[in-house]
Amino acid sequence: MTDRDATTFGARLTGVVSRYGTLCVGIDPHPGLLAEWGLTDDPDGLERFAMTCVDALAGHVAVVKPQSAFFERHGSGGIAVLERVLAALAPSPTLTLLDAKRGDIGSTMDGYADAYLAIGAPLGADALTLSPYLGFGSLTPALDAAADAGRGAFVLARTSNPEGGEVQLAEWAGRGVGQRVVDAAAARNAGAEPLGDVGVVVGATIDHGLDLSTLNGAVLAPGLGAQGAGAADVRARFADLHGIVLPAAARSVLAAGPDRSALRSAAEKLRDELS
Repeated sequence: MTDRDATTFGARLTGVVSRYGTLCVGIDPHPGLLAEWGLTDDPDGLERFAMTCVDALAGHVAVVKPQSAFFERHGSGGIAVLERVLAALAPSPTLTLLDAKRGDIGSTMDGYADAYLAIGAPLGADALTLSPYLGFGSLTPALDAAADAGRGAFVLARTSNPEGGEVQLAEWAGRGVGQRVVDAAAARNAGAEPLGDVGVVVGATIDHGLDLSTLNGAVLAPGLGAQGAGAADVRARFADLHGIVLPAAARSVLAAGPDRSALRSAAEKLRDELS
């Protein structure tokens, strides 16, 4: 059985991390990087960038994280490229985590679930980032659709941007909002083996102050490499985690492009530093 044959996202993630380590590499084709690679800032340049990343990284790292915004900015052509990128990665053991930070209520949340997480979703990745700031319960349609399809979700809990603390460090009913997000994810994951399907997003560059000991899931930890966090920071800040931490890097790997071999080597070097 391959990692992708496993019935739950938590089981698939556990399997792929055991083979390829914990590094998550962002596919972030923003205008500056397209220019650095000598590519045009249009759907053609976008596709050449993204498919180069696919060729370099698939089967060499555990997770890749396309940033939806950099595809969406090209309109329908960019969304079509994103669909092709996800399809190209589907046969690979490398899992896809689409960074779109969706969050809404009622039928609108149902629509996002259909687009990204349901069985047969046209933009279906192995997992999706979600925003819980209309209430964690508003994410239920998305989390249920993900579970039915064997996909996962990563819910924003404590981000590294300075503005995040205004909401995430606020208290409600005597408990910090960010911690309540972690607690709600842990409740969804309770009893799952080897891990639950609901992860959280916690910045790797901050002292987050969260209790992650009961999460029983994964933490996506952006900020590795160019943003300032190193392997030692990751180990120290997530020492109490019951689960898997996925340190995420983008520029520190993508700066090695457009040469595929150089891209792969940069990713493997960072991957090995983490292990």
